[in-house]
Amino acid sequence: MEKAYDLVIRGGVVVDGTGAAPFEADVAVRNGAIAAISAKGGRIAGAGSQEIDARGQIVTPGFVDIHTHYDGQATWDERLQPSSWHGVTTVVMGNCGVGFAPCKAADHDRLIQLMEGVEDIPFPVLSEGLPWNWESYPEYLDALASRRFDIDVASQLPHAALRVFVMGERGVNREPATQADIHAMAAIAKRAMEAGAIGFGTSRTLNHRSSDGSPIATLSAGEDELTGIAMGMAAANNGAGQGVLQVVSDFNDPEAEFDMLQRIVAKSGRPLSFSLLQSPRDPEQWRYMLQRMTAAKAAGLTMRAQVATRPVGVLFGFELTANPFSTYPAYREIKDLPFAERIARLRDPAFRARLLAEEPDSGRAPGLSPARAWEKIYPMGLESPDYEPTTETSIAAIAAARGLDPREIALDHMLDGGPDTEDGGGGRGMLYLPLLNYAQNSLDPAYQMLQHDCVVPGLSDGGAHVGMICDGSFPTTNLVHWTRDRTRGPKLPLEYMIKAQCRDTAETVGLFDRGLIAPGYRADLNVIDYDRLTLKAPGVAYDLPAGGRRLVQRASGYTATIVAGQVTYRDGEPTDALPGRLLRGARSAPVAMAAE
Repeated sequence: MEKAYDLVIRGGVVVDGTGAAPFEADVAVRNGAIAAISAKGGRIAGAGSQEIDARGQIVTPGFVDIHTHYDGQATWDERLQPSSWHGVTTVVMGNCGVGFAPCKAADHDRLIQLMEGVEDIPFPVLSEGLPWNWESYPEYLDALASRRFDIDVASQLPHAALRVFVMGERGVNREPATQADIHAMAAIAKRAMEAGAIGFGTSRTLNHRSSDGSPIATLSAGEDELTGIAMGMAAANNGAGQGVLQVVSDFNDPEAEFDMLQRIVAKSGRPLSFSLLQSPRDPEQWRYMLQRMTAAKAAGLTMRAQVATRPVGVLFGFELTANPFSTYPAYREIKDLPFAERIARLRDPAFRARLLAEEPDSGRAPGLSPARAWEKIYPMGLESPDYEPTTETSIAAIAAARGLDPREIALDHMLDGGPDTEDGGGGRGMLYLPLLNYAQNSLDPAYQMLQHDCVVPGLSDGGAHVGMICDGSFPTTNLVHWTRDRTRGPKLPLEYMIKAQCRDTAETVGLFDRGLIAPGYRADLNVIDYDRLTLKAPGVAYDLPAGGRRLVQRASGYTATIVAGQVTYRDGEPTDALPGRLLRGARSAPVAMAAE
């Protein structure tokens, strides 16, 4: 007998994405959409071809992550991990102005070097992995549209690629764009939006550099250039407009920078989001930015901030891009040895003594000089990591309590951590250095930012920073830390955070067909054993093209992740289903349907 539904999730506690209180109900799915939700506490009579017993668990919309960098990975990989390990069912890439289209053949290496420098994805990985079966941005989207994924993928037009495509070497050298240049970029932006770009991303931060050290081509792009591109987006679809603007900026002059962005939004009518983090250079600036967004909203402008929900920090280790001893002469002698041999040398008492007796060649070790920052560096837990650590758990505090040199504590932790190497040497321990969002050793500023009505969680950078940062797990942190486990300050209601990570993020990029559990909406869902949900410690995998290394982080407690009505993950392991596709442009909300 034919079943009434493709899938029925029975007896779970539904957290529906609206911000309303959770309620027990059944959820039924048909043809990739939510077909029915029972009355609170009730049951759906019809059977499903597949059923999931969700009693004692929560049922949420799929998470929408609007700040990732899968631009390369999506061209060679069907599984956009780590995001899909963490309940994410839709990602947006092309952030920070970096990407691979449009691109002329002569500029392939240039864009790879930029992605390598900005997002820490090695040149050999991208060089081998990218098929380059496109030149224009619409051709890039066509290449993605021919592929299948475990989640949906939306792409933004990257400013750096656009600028180099139009201006060539002048664009790379950050020369001002001429009116002809701006006209050409605007025309490409218009075509990109009409082809299905979800928006346009740009970068105005000195932190973003090519692997040769040169600043990103978009760093000093003028207001006329940015306005021209935005007006190209506004002209799409016969003037109806298409796409969102995404910006990362140093905000060195916050008033002038925000004024400029506000003028662009006002003139073009395109919504904008920007990265907002607490900076140690100006720990209170975020308050000003929230005030400006409140005023912009009152003026009828759509400007939102993407906020990281834990510190943005780097990981150090002997298996990673850098460690606190990277610039020590003794370490440089062994840095190119096979990993197991290198660990064996570091364990040798004579070599260890020589290393610890040295000073680094450089006054600035990677990220920050550890000689001056041991009180800001923490051992990364080997089981469940702590992303709101106290000063008492820093390397400096541990060393002081034991009467040792902090370098000894750091060295021992990195040598002892992780699974053993072939010779039993371990060597995979990691150190954690929070750089942003932790200026006062507290996440209280993030807590306050997250409660603002113009803020959404973002900045996970899934797919990027494969050797130093591992933040694609942000969505799991949002549940584990902010709604359940936080001890150093107030928590947030579960329903609030689910709304933020599902509905609010989806609306920010114009995807109004998802992020809610309601009849007619896309059946992107998670069944989560909330009490058991656990974020694991970061680890390293060698599964990128050319055998490339990347940081990965898993979680346990995701009973099922569902994309377009198909179960893509069961208990954290992938199924054969690959229902994810390229999303072309914004999506309207479904026509209201009555609950069955």
